[in-house]
Amino acid sequence: MAPEGGPAGSAGIAVPLGGIAAPGSRAARGGPSAWRAWVERWLPHLVLWPPLLISVIHVVGFTGYTTWLSFTASTLVPEHDWVGLRNYWSVSASRNWNIAFGNLLIYGACFVILTAALGLLLAILIDQRIRAESLFRTIFLYPMAVSFVVTGTVWSWLLNPSIGIQKLVRDFGLEGFRFDWLVDRDMAIYTIVIAGAWQASGFAMALFLAGIRSVEADLYKAAQIDGAGTWRIYRRVVLPSIAPIFVAVLVILLQYAIKTFDLVRALTGGGPGIATQLPTLVVYDLMFQRGLLGRGAAAAVMMLLTLVAVLLPYFLYVRWRRRKEARHG
Repeated sequence: MAPEGGPAGSAGIAVPLGGIAAPGSRAARGGPSAWRAWVERWLPHLVLWPPLLISVIHVVGFTGYTTWLSFTASTLVPEHDWVGLRNYWSVSASRNWNIAFGNLLIYGACFVILTAALGLLLAILIDQRIRAESLFRTIFLYPMAVSFVVTGTVWSWLLNPSIGIQKLVRDFGLEGFRFDWLVDRDMAIYTIVIAGAWQASGFAMALFLAGIRSVEADLYKAAQIDGAGTWRIYRRVVLPSIAPIFVAVLVILLQYAIKTFDLVRALTGGGPGIATQLPTLVVYDLMFQRGLLGRGAAAAVMMLLTLVAVLLPYFLYVRWRRRKEARHG
């Protein structure tokens, strides 16, 4: 014990050592500091896990419910009569579904190729360290902030032969100019490709640009020392280095293509006739216009299987690549 008047105080009480709170102190009573430590520890979990669990339950629960409905004779209201695969056979044999799936193949292939090509071209151009780079990136990314309904509506005006591009060009004196794809059964599907590529190419550009900027500077210098020009550097050095980015962009764009609904709904409505019908519109028509819940659920599950067919190879590729990288250190 310290003497009176010493460091311990006049009462001769020893100071606690090692940061141990004295009995009755604020820390020992679980004061603000203890409460703040508890909040800092558990707040991230409270913010992250409840919404994540709700989302998982929502997705898994409704997916399971839709799958169950696809095996029942449900019409306007859910029913419990089990009919096996009858709804799937009915959807597969329907003319609307076959045309819609064929349109999806055309739209998906053209949309992915055109969007990826435009995105890569924009990324390479911006990578030249041009002036006002931030402004151009904002302009190219802006369409992603616009809803698909707005995009479809605006492009329906632009492509309308009576008020859009065709009329504008003819007003300048070119009376023989024709751009009536919107009302042409054979060409209408490509109007959706144009509108979709316009909206998504900025997103592809952002991914490609991030990949290009991640390539090591030493590779550029080595290629320049060997006398390679700019385009040869991109073709022989940069693009092979960002092969994983290509795969990711293609998979994401394929997801967009498979789930496209509101863009088609606003742009063509599935017409002329059913020339631009897509599987999403078939699901909507069966469930909410004809009141055939069972068949609509079967069409939705078939769409889900199409999406899984796209995602599963990608996950296997990512897993294989990680194992390869771990094997080589």
